Amino acid sequence: VQLQASGGGLVQTGGSLRLSCAPSGHSFSRGVMAWFRQAPGKEREFVAADGRGKYYATSVTDRFTISRDNTKNTVYLQMSRLKPEDTAVYYCAADDRMFSTRGYYYEPKQYYYWGQGTLVTVSS
Repeated sequence: VQLQASGGGLVQTGGSLRLSCAPSGHSFSRGVMAWFRQAPGKEREFVAADGRGKYYATSVTDRFTISRDNTKNTVYLQMSRLKPEDTAVYYCAADDRMFSTRGYYYEPKQYYYWGQGTLVTVSS
């Protein structure tokens, strides 16, 4: 199973980008899909997840929206009002389980499948 993330790039502060993640060879329609990010010199952090509900990191609430199209087996991350601190490599993650524990959504270790990442750079 491969998770192919795309859509990253260079954008100015206040701009928008939409990331896409399309798993190949496997459907996660009954599981969880999420986005994490990792900035240089920092740990990987949770951004958003789609499972029993939609979950967001505090830093992106009201700016980012996660959505999923099961007919296309694709998850999206619409990012608006981007800030320089959003600069990072964004990773798509997925798991076949539908988490029943809310805290699991925020933990990288709960996700079995990971994509290769796509770089988002926000210039000031």
